[in-house]
Amino acid sequence: MRGAILLSIIPGLLAVGAIVYAIRAAKLPTTRERQPIRIQVRPVLQGELGRLLGAVGAFELGNIAATLLILRATDLLRPEHGADDAAQLALALYTAYNIAATMVSVPAGRHGDRRQLADVLVAGTLAFAAAYLVLAFTGPSMLILAAGFILAGIGIGCVETAQHAAVAALAPSSLRGSAFGLLATTQSLGNFAASSIAGLLWTLISPTAAFIYATAWMLVALAAFTATARRQRPTG
Repeated sequence: MRGAILLSIIPGLLAVGAIVYAIRAAKLPTTRERQPIRIQVRPVLQGELGRLLGAVGAFELGNIAATLLILRATDLLRPEHGADDAAQLALALYTAYNIAATMVSVPAGRHGDRRQLADVLVAGTLAFAAAYLVLAFTGPSMLILAAGFILAGIGIGCVETAQHAAVAALAPSSLRGSAFGLLATTQSLGNFAASSIAGLLWTLISPTAAFIYATAWMLVALAAFTATARRQRPTG
């Protein structure tokens, strides 16, 4: 465990180096008009941008931590494989989750650029809903669990790609900083609430109840993103 934490410093340092290089290489204006620092909430929550952030909020309330997916797989596999092997298999499933997210993120981004970002959000949310239903009702089958993890990876690869791009596309330049700040707040508070409530349901009722809760919010978000996609689709 200590070695793994120490190794995690390497990509962190590489990220710092990449950010420093990008800032120095970017063509930034040498002078900028000074403006007071303020977060504008009400203007951001109006119109299509506000509806998008509402849909993002519904999604994040169902976006439970991947730790719970790993715990679910470990619990299901433990009776047949033992504690150590079950943990190793669950981590292998999480690797499949990350591979799926990595593979889908670039084509999802390209699709959003060429057509509609809302369609990418719909696809990602639908994949999450399917993944949570699989994890809610499956037994100790590696193939079915792998399908659930891969679907969840596809979901996060689509949604994380499209959320920021959609906000950037809808927010006017004067509100873009406030819009991204509100997006980050919605994501962090939603993630915290989702994992906390799911954890309580897991403990007090059952893991199935926790994943049904997450699925319900994904269906709400799916309806909201679908409505957004329909409004943005050209008519005639």
